[in-house]
Amino acid sequence: MAKREGLEVSVAVGDAAMLSDADVVSAYPITPQTHIVEHLAELVANGELKAAYIPVESEHSAMSACIGASAVGARTFTATAAQGLELMHEVLYVASAMRFPMVMTVANRALSAPISIWGDHSDAMAVRDTGWIQIFVENGQEAVDNVICGFRIGEDKRVLLPVMIHLDGFALTHVIEPIELPDKKDVDQFLPPFKYPLPLDPEKPVTMGALGSPFIYTEVKWGQEINLEKAKSVTLEVWQEFDKLFGRKYSPIEQYRTEGAKTLLLTMGSYSETAMVAVDKMRGDGKEVGLLKLRLWRPFPYEELREVVKDADTLIVLDRAISFGGPGGPVCSEIKAALYEEKKRPRIIGFVGGLGGRDISMAGFEEIVNRGIEIARTGSEREFEIYGVRE
Repeated sequence: MAKREGLEVSVAVGDAAMLSDADVVSAYPITPQTHIVEHLAELVANGELKAAYIPVESEHSAMSACIGASAVGARTFTATAAQGLELMHEVLYVASAMRFPMVMTVANRALSAPISIWGDHSDAMAVRDTGWIQIFVENGQEAVDNVICGFRIGEDKRVLLPVMIHLDGFALTHVIEPIELPDKKDVDQFLPPFKYPLPLDPEKPVTMGALGSPFIYTEVKWGQEINLEKAKSVTLEVWQEFDKLFGRKYSPIEQYRTEGAKTLLLTMGSYSETAMVAVDKMRGDGKEVGLLKLRLWRPFPYEELREVVKDADTLIVLDRAISFGGPGGPVCSEIKAALYEEKKRPRIIGFVGGLGGRDISMAGFEEIVNRGIEIARTGSEREFEIYGVRE
């Protein structure tokens, strides 16, 4: 029977990849994800995980090796962060367009310059258009569960796409939390062996990644978009099955104390747990405030978003990345676009905060909500607000 124990989240993520029977791990170290692949290297060296561990010379090479491994039908895992994810950037498009399933945990970290090893979501937002499924988690248990779910989702023959699991650097990766690792037999029941339907085979040679002329390129990209959109229903199905077997429920947008709330705050990642405490306090003070936690970033959950905000007057969106020269944060921009055609929609107020790992306290979230309510009532000279900046 599975039992809860204190584990560093990075170690637990490595254990989740082991429980999933990863065949190939290809990785290059970068703070703050290094403990994940270090632990996997130990598991392989100790014989606890029967996998090929490929130490490479860069993140670009790590993703290239993952693509090759997935192409021959191996269950493939890697991890990276920040500049490492950016060095992979051009190859990320290949993995998704060629429909090679794999799981990559991204220990979200601010992008340089200046150099920062602390967490925000600038790296995640930089790769939002690469065609990967992207899932955000807020604690270690969610990271473990969604690594396992990620393999099941990506390897489904209706999907065949790579999956990123986003967990905040340091705020999660280096924290020891009480985590329940599932029993191996239960994981085996939930996650069947990977059988890639079109593997590279020397006995049946094929061409992969050939030239796409203008005659066919648009159709290929449209097919890729349709496939990613359809992946949402499979993701929901997998989460439902996971809940039945393990008793932990996941959904594209999760609600916290939203009943009767006229003001909603939307967050992503580990800061959501602090926001929950702030909502508890505001509720105790008699304020009609609730929290939305956006988990499924790609494919974007349009229908679910429209449903959960339909009765709200104000929606305050916290972005942990900034779209320079644009209307603020990428998440807020997409939410505005998603709700634009709705006849009844809340006033949407965008905040950018927590950049480069800067903390947002419970009182900080309360301040953000109060300022958002004020802007909704009186307006603002700016397209968005940045929280906590020193003048």
